[in-house]
Formats: sequence, C-alpha cells, structure tokens
Amino acid sequence: MEIIKLRDDYIKLGQALKAAGLAESGVDAKFAIQDGLVKVNGEIEYQRGKKLVDGDVIEFDGEIVKITK
Repeated sequence: MEIIKLRDDYIKLGQALKAAGLAESGVDAKFAIQDGLVKVNGEIEYQRGKKLVDGDVIEFDGEIVKITK
C-alpha cells in the first residue's frame, strides 16, 4: 500500500495518481479516470478534480493508495 502525505488540505485525484506513480502524466490519469478504472473509497470515480482528504483510499490497477495528513 502506497501512502501519500498531504501538504495542503486536499489533493486532486489526477495529481494523486501521478504522485503515487500510477499514471505517468495527467493525460494518462485523465483517461484512466474517464474509463472508470479508478475507485475512491470503494466507489468508481469519474471526476479527475475530485478532492481527496485525509483517510481517502484510491484503488487502481491492483494498487491501493491511502491519503494521510
């Protein structure tokens, strides 16, 4: 499980995928999200700009990423 520490109050989903190394670019993140391949807290998420806060969990391509403060 990868952990991303927040520097601010939140991080956007597309940025989190890049920070975790699950997407090489914003375009890759955008298409993965649009195609319904990314889950946030167990629900498929289609908004690249979804704000993730402390405790949120991302699932993508068999990887799990947790957002912490």
